[in-house]
Amino acid sequence: MITNRRKHIVVAMTLIAPFVFIFALVFLYPTLKMVELSFTNAPLIGSGEWVGLDNYRRLFNDNLFYTSLKNNGYFVLLTVVPTTAIALAIALAVNRLAGRMQALVLAVFFLPYILPVSVVTQIWAWMLDFQFGILQPLIEWVTGKPVAVFNHPSWVMPAVASITIWWTNGFNVLLFIAGLRNISPDLYEAAALDGASRRQLFMKITWPLLWPVTALVLTLQLILQLKLFDQVYLLSGGGPFNSSYVLLMMVYREAFQLNHGGYASAVALILFVLIMIVSVLQFQLLRIGGRK
Repeated sequence: MITNRRKHIVVAMTLIAPFVFIFALVFLYPTLKMVELSFTNAPLIGSGEWVGLDNYRRLFNDNLFYTSLKNNGYFVLLTVVPTTAIALAIALAVNRLAGRMQALVLAVFFLPYILPVSVVTQIWAWMLDFQFGILQPLIEWVTGKPVAVFNHPSWVMPAVASITIWWTNGFNVLLFIAGLRNISPDLYEAAALDGASRRQLFMKITWPLLWPVTALVLTLQLILQLKLFDQVYLLSGGGPFNSSYVLLMMVYREAFQLNHGGYASAVALILFVLIMIVSVLQFQLLRIGGRK
């Protein structure tokens, strides 16, 4: 029996060894290297001198860091809950369809998700162009004048948030559809026989049973939106007046433009810790809320 157990252990270790090796090479080693660099004044490539906590002291006295942190938080407020609510509403509507129509509608909503970010930003930059954008007449009708969306401090983050929701929501819809299909139709039939209304069916059956999926979507969205970079970099470059400047843009600027590898690593490590703490805390709170 001991020999068989050892064989099972050897087989298990052999199976997980490739994953452990790739994980250590691609994730663990770069993470440890980033932590080490954050305590030095090293350039992006090369060694530097140990400076201890100087990078962090400098970071917490940097007004641009607080501006970036505020913009990240603002973007999270604009996207996480709205995109989850919109995805749920779409999933509920799509779930009422059947056959080819359901597949077609679902494909339409999922199509933007497979587009690369460069294509997405190019499409919306053209549609919202100040002179030739096809959406400018609508903006002019609402505001009374054309608006250079990505050059306006009040418009840029809501615009990027709207584009992000349009681009990424297809995946969330799929998650909700999967959750809805796991709910037994017998529950709805029994409740309908008892005279339950549509609102009662949703509040007493759909929503409680869909809560684990909702918690997952909210957590995934929080992590993704805190890592905002591509859309802002391609659409506004962090402007105007740093109104869309976010933490990963600060990392990019310090590392690749100013060659401050140590300082950039400190910013990246703060963002990593922030994402880890906030996402775990949110997921646990959502789990507790789902049990009530």
